[in-house]
Amino acid sequence: MTAEDDDDIEALLRCGRAVAEARDTMLAAAVAGVSTAELDDVGREVLTRHGARSAPQLAYDFPGTTCISVNHDVAHGIPSAGVVLADGDLVNIDVSAELDGYWTDTGASVAVGDPDELTRRLLTATVEAQAAGMAVARAGKPVRHIGRAVERRARRDGFGIIANLCGHGVGRFIHEEPSVPNTVELLNRSILHEGLVIAIEPFLTDGATFATEADDGWTLTTPAGTRVAQFEHTIVVRDGDPIVVTR
Repeated sequence: MTAEDDDDIEALLRCGRAVAEARDTMLAAAVAGVSTAELDDVGREVLTRHGARSAPQLAYDFPGTTCISVNHDVAHGIPSAGVVLADGDLVNIDVSAELDGYWTDTGASVAVGDPDELTRRLLTATVEAQAAGMAVARAGKPVRHIGRAVERRARRDGFGIIANLCGHGVGRFIHEEPSVPNTVELLNRSILHEGLVIAIEPFLTDGATFATEADDGWTLTTPAGTRVAQFEHTIVVRDGDPIVVTR
């Protein structure tokens, strides 16, 4: 969508606050011994308190309120009482919701317990790659500048990018145009414009290239032993710095 006025911005910020609080509360609760179903309950309580509805449930009839993916399951993981977190796990939490007709999307990864040095570097590089993408998201500039900034930051620390997972437009639905790739696409001629609402979400990895769909029809996975981290914010594009509605 394109945010046309202050009312649109304020509505996006309200929805953004709901998903950000759910995300951060779930991240704090992601400790050894907790199941992903219990984490999902935490997110559901926060969204309900804000009056927000789960975007994946509303849009796609997803079997959970949030998406929680562990280790080489990297996205769209179904919350389960049978998946119990343990020290050393790398967990991705993705929260998206609708509130009063506006949709926002956010995500973050966290290590359970005390992560090793490679995992620490991966998490830091992914946070910084996401920030680098947001920093170049300016009205009048090509969408491909986002992917270029993300890819450069990832390569600097020796990490790859899951090429078939990318950001997207958002605002009036969970997935809208344009697609926002995390790698350089020189033939992509799309231009960012004032008020455009997009989600920027790089997936950095220590070895995988693509994510594939698991047998459950939802979870996106990479080869066992692969580490992948993701961080995501919904932003409103401006001529200067964007408005980060899921901060």
